[in-house]
Amino acid sequence: MGFDLVGRVVLVTGANRGIGRSIVEEAIRRGASKVYAAVRKLDSAASLVEQFGDQVVPIHVDLEDPASITAAANQAREVDVVVNNAGVLTVSSVTDPVAFESLKYEFNVNVFGMLHVAQAFAPVLKANGGGAFVQLNSVASIKSFGDLATYSASKAASYSLTQALRESLAEQGTRVVSVLPGPIQTDMAGDAGFTEIAEPPVLVATAVFDAVEEGRFHVWPDSIAKQFGEAYQSFAEKIIEAEVQENPV
Repeated sequence: MGFDLVGRVVLVTGANRGIGRSIVEEAIRRGASKVYAAVRKLDSAASLVEQFGDQVVPIHVDLEDPASITAAANQAREVDVVVNNAGVLTVSSVTDPVAFESLKYEFNVNVFGMLHVAQAFAPVLKANGGGAFVQLNSVASIKSFGDLATYSASKAASYSLTQALRESLAEQGTRVVSVLPGPIQTDMAGDAGFTEIAEPPVLVATAVFDAVEEGRFHVWPDSIAKQFGEAYQSFAEKIIEAEVQENPV
């Protein structure tokens, strides 16, 4: 069943730049009536307000601050689509002395922060007829990279939770989408040394709402991600997206 974005209300975390900003722009292009730009600093969304006027509403969300997420869910009661885009990355191998510190930081944001967003907004989406919850994961969710070991671990965990959310939120009619990009032109890709192969964020934004409208779970938006997706497809279809069996282990 299709999901028309026209007239819908969308909330995007990490909305002020990169992929998040592109998602905001794409939501409005597709007819969303309002987009909550969820950011840590409200003034960082000023240029979006200047561009789109009152269609964009800045709202304070810090994934390291659960109280801010709860407050946002209480404020944005009319939301139909939540896109949890915000995340962090550190360059750290498993033998790096800062690996424990990096892992704690990335899990706090990429895993616990994501779960707080999901739990806070699931009742909102249910009250509004189901809607959609979109999680920005990564190709690092299914393939660990040595210099990004702790980031890869956090994204593997967030992907696992996204699968569980798909099952849990299906009962309330909420479609869940897992987006697994490769290198995208963002500050994060620059920090990881992927600038030369990174692709435009608009690819992610377009793929996100195509998947929401079509009811697809896995999204592989860019050329590198598509290579991962092609290799992963059989497993995804037969195991991840298959109907859950009772007592599988």
